[in-house]
Amino acid sequence: MEKTEQQRKEDEQMMRRALDEARIAMAKDEIPIGAIITCKGRIIARAYNLTETLCDVTAHAEMQAITMAANALGGKYLTDCTLYVTVEPCPMCAGAIGWAQIPRVVYGAPDPKRGYREYAPRVMHPKATVTSGILEDECRELMQEFFRGKRGLTPSPKSDGQR
Repeated sequence: MEKTEQQRKEDEQMMRRALDEARIAMAKDEIPIGAIITCKGRIIARAYNLTETLCDVTAHAEMQAITMAANALGGKYLTDCTLYVTVEPCPMCAGAIGWAQIPRVVYGAPDPKRGYREYAPRVMHPKATVTSGILEDECRELMQEFFRGKRGLTPSPKSDGQR
């Protein structure tokens, strides 16, 4: 199997894991974004948005995963890691990714309104590589489903009226 094809399959497998995390967030009425961090092919962190649960605007999936991975490795630099996230990171998360020196980022759906590429395209570490569009349709659909539910267009996962 060609290396790029093998990498693509691994990226899709890990993005499916990130989507699992996003679905957990959605079930908890959080914006459905999930993140996975791998180190040398092994998952060392999995997280989802917790902004509502923690009442913390910085509790994005990527931020939670970075903290978990740093704790797992015992250091703040994640130089042997790959971050998989279902939606393009925002500028805050991209800055944290840069400070953590994560060399590879893989995301599913772009975020044209709040994504880092629009506002801070050079914020990540200069040697970082970014792969986008992995399981993009599935990642986008999950977000659209969540916001349709919020707008009352379809039942949301938490349809008891509570937030």
